[in-house]
Amino acid sequence: MEDLRKILKKRIQVAKKEIPADLVLKGGWVTNLFTGELVQCDIAIFEGFIAAVGKGYEGTETKDLHGKVVAPGLIDAHIHIESSMLHPRRLAEALLPCGTTTIISDPHEIANVAGLEGIDFMMKETEDLPFDIFFMAPSCVPSSHLETSGAELGSEELASLRGKTRVLGLAEVMNYPGILGGEEDLLKKILLFRDFVIDGHCPKLRGEELQAYISAGIRSDHECTEAEEALEKVSAGMMVMIREGTSAKNLQELIPLVKAETISQFCLVSDDLHPHDILHRGHINHLLRKAIHLGLDPISAVRLATLNPARFFRLTDRGAIAPGYRGDLVVFEDLRQFNVDVVIKNGKEVVSQGTLLAPLTGKAMVVPSRLRAMNMAPLDPKGFKIPCQGMKVRVIELIPGQILTSEAVEEVEAKEGELTSDTNRDLLKIAVVERHKATGRIGLGMVRGFGLKRGALASSVAHDSHNVIVVGVSDEDLYQAVEELRDMGGGLVVVADGTVLGRVPLPVAGLMSMDPLESVARQADEVRRAAGALGCRLEDPFMALSFLALPVIPELRVTDLGLIDVKRFEIVPLFV
Repeated sequence: MEDLRKILKKRIQVAKKEIPADLVLKGGWVTNLFTGELVQCDIAIFEGFIAAVGKGYEGTETKDLHGKVVAPGLIDAHIHIESSMLHPRRLAEALLPCGTTTIISDPHEIANVAGLEGIDFMMKETEDLPFDIFFMAPSCVPSSHLETSGAELGSEELASLRGKTRVLGLAEVMNYPGILGGEEDLLKKILLFRDFVIDGHCPKLRGEELQAYISAGIRSDHECTEAEEALEKVSAGMMVMIREGTSAKNLQELIPLVKAETISQFCLVSDDLHPHDILHRGHINHLLRKAIHLGLDPISAVRLATLNPARFFRLTDRGAIAPGYRGDLVVFEDLRQFNVDVVIKNGKEVVSQGTLLAPLTGKAMVVPSRLRAMNMAPLDPKGFKIPCQGMKVRVIELIPGQILTSEAVEEVEAKEGELTSDTNRDLLKIAVVERHKATGRIGLGMVRGFGLKRGALASSVAHDSHNVIVVGVSDEDLYQAVEELRDMGGGLVVVADGTVLGRVPLPVAGLMSMDPLESVARQADEVRRAAGALGCRLEDPFMALSFLALPVIPELRVTDLGLIDVKRFEIVPLFV
């Protein structure tokens, strides 16, 4: 405390120009998010914090910005690290050059595989980085009773996370039927974090049910896809997180709602972002660029990615350029393209001319054996057969650009008493194979939207319980794809006619790679091209595939327990 008092005293002296700052940024246009202005002035930084913003400051080091624009370090208010397929330190390396200095992560992906051990791994691997990763305690592990996960986190387990330095609250409460039904353990979790931030997840919830959900103390939602829905949630006091990720893209629909009267209730998030998009588009800087293109003024856009998320998560030391705020800054070439020139974290330059100055992987990245498990029962191609039990089946219909699905009913013909894929009508078999407890369970269904003419795609990334999910034409292809995943310890794979056409090994819990962004992106591009060569017409088929096992997103899903009607929140038969 004595050292902090001395630092604070000197910071005050810097602001009064009695002693020099550590670093002074001169000649830049500073974004003032409190007045909505661009102001040309100096930024004086001392011991990692901004001491003053004004004219005539001197420092031990001075940097001339030559008319570039300075903004607070960008904040992603809701991201799943695991969806990037990158080890968290590799992700930090990838996001810093995009101008991001802080993310708030929900680690429920790895928690569904390895419970508290998985969360502990994520926290230990992100200590002492020039990049801040905060966590929310996963509220739904598993997301529902309609799937098999590798772990369960009840209120007693979550109590051990409450109060940890980088745990900000309770992560997205996906089981909204559980809230509405007064599920006891879920309410215990809510009460456990009642003095913290509680994130929501309630797609299409409206009216009295929405009021009931919010009344539990849930304060945000990132699942809005329609303007009317988002406005209703804003009117009820929710922070609407406008999502633009790899699969779900909601900026175009929701940005027009951001006005002077409502701006405090919006922020920008990526949620789930694949390495290809990070490499070729960027991160939150890409969302800023697109928001401007859609008509939002630049200062408001920056506020959605800095001050608003900081205030929502009670991170009072960041999100603005003002005295007493942390020295997390990004220097852009301009406020149209948001090309990053310099990034400063805690008062130190970490990115120069858009390039990371030093890697963040200095210490060894060690993966505990528990996080390498693919505990699957022996399989046989016969396990993917579907005996025909009628003339009509429920079909999962993909919705382009969304993670929502719709339900269709299609007439089918049996072949030798079995239901098979019909490539002429784009009706393919989809299966979820349990991979945590070697139960041998396989949930089977039919899906339309992939367009495969032959072969199969399989992934150990299948939200949220992350069993193995596979879609394909023949039972032999389905079987081979799953066996290939078993052999490589998890990942993504494309197979056809007995040949592996592309693969992305993900040895960390079957979710993440320890390779750098460029390498993982290249592998991911290879499997996408391989899928395309088999007829798949989706831009990112593996992201779409990964969400088809999530039984809390309407309308129809499949888990290892079977076909799930999300609106009814129950298992339903494949045959109507």
